[in-house]
Amino acid sequence: MSEPGADQKAEKPERLRKVGGGTAENTQAAHQADTACNEHTEDRIPVPLEKVLCRENMLRAYQRVLSNQGAPGVDGMTVDELMPMLRKRWDAIRKELLDGTYQPAPVRKVEIPKPGGKGVQTLGIPTVLDRLIQQALYQVLQAWYDRCFSDHSFGFRLGRGAHDAVERAREHMAAGYRWVVDMDLEKFFDRVNHDILMSRLARRIEDKRILRLIRRYLQAGMMEGGLVSPRVEGTPQGGPLSPLLSNILLDELDQELERRGHRFVRYADDCNIYVRSRRAGERVLASTERFLRDRLRLTVNREKSAVDRPGNRKFLGYTVSMHYQPKLRVAPESVKRLKDRLRALFRSGRGRNLGRLIEDLRPILVGWTSYFRKAEVRQTFEDLDQWIRRKLRAILWRQWKRPWTRSRELMRRGLDHVRAWVSATNGHGPWWNAGASHMNHAVPNRYFARLGLVSLLQESQRLVRTL
Repeated sequence: MSEPGADQKAEKPERLRKVGGGTAENTQAAHQADTACNEHTEDRIPVPLEKVLCRENMLRAYQRVLSNQGAPGVDGMTVDELMPMLRKRWDAIRKELLDGTYQPAPVRKVEIPKPGGKGVQTLGIPTVLDRLIQQALYQVLQAWYDRCFSDHSFGFRLGRGAHDAVERAREHMAAGYRWVVDMDLEKFFDRVNHDILMSRLARRIEDKRILRLIRRYLQAGMMEGGLVSPRVEGTPQGGPLSPLLSNILLDELDQELERRGHRFVRYADDCNIYVRSRRAGERVLASTERFLRDRLRLTVNREKSAVDRPGNRKFLGYTVSMHYQPKLRVAPESVKRLKDRLRALFRSGRGRNLGRLIEDLRPILVGWTSYFRKAEVRQTFEDLDQWIRRKLRAILWRQWKRPWTRSRELMRRGLDHVRAWVSATNGHGPWWNAGASHMNHAVPNRYFARLGLVSLLQESQRLVRTL
């Protein structure tokens, strides 16, 4: 049922509105009005719990859990042990779920270091049984919720991803919105208010048993060192439901930003709002911070949030050039993160066959290049190629160890006797020698290509051609 006056709002003539330091286009304003009107109808989800637990949906959920593998929960059960257990106990488990007596097991606490050594990220690993039930819930609810989410939301959604988000962000910059309000929500997944989230879920979900089950998953304790601590807030990452619940809560932020006429892009808890001036950006940041605090009980991390030029900030690993028509670039932090990851492999490869080390490098380099294939500034790829080859040459120099071995290897690879001996006894370290002309001559780029080393530049160019 529509809210009184909603149709009249949608039929108002299009007009220009001054928002965020600039002027919003007519079509955008009309779309936002329509979205706001449609949202007020609060389409209900008439899906009973029986639909979630039907054989077809549970089999799909099982195949997804099986393909994802993942670590065991607090009960130690592996994914491979799940099906034999279900054959014996599924009827009883299903009855508990339908009766409302099922109690999820606590999640297992796991802490992983954040990129750049900036603290740790807490994960809550559910048991494989709870992952199966959460996946079944996710599959049914996602299909209903996704069509109601904002067009500006890209995280954890079907048919959308990080590349779509950065492309949309660039469109806003190219349209003249050259300042960004880069907001960071402080410990978002640890600070979600359960009551607020459940109230948003209750607006649409009709079956109270589904709501009760989700509440129990939110409140399932966290086990660390054999002790279970209760949870009164947060949705720890690690379960299939967590991404959907975060989108449901933050959809209210999307609606508010659309109502105000802002240009923005949100990917999970990363939200960038694009405006025309710093002054407008400061106003938007302050008002949005108030909205998040008062309406959703969420806190903006002021130390990590800023109003700045987009080229000085990173979004999903990307940044942009300062051109009038901005070009996507790999953010310096992303390059540093890759180098830190590769350094660990290089250290372990000092005593190994170089070909096997390059085999271990291949999936990392291919995956990294695939993610950053949208980058239009290619210098980063070329610089990384040179750095990787120099690292590999340094490994060879270390493996040769003694001057006479180094001299022999250099001569074997084409250097004359005098140059080889002078180079082998120059007294400089491996990194200096790896960048010197004698090593570039003795170990040319084609040598690494024969061993199967992936060139980031060539791989990125190949991926662009296939788009």
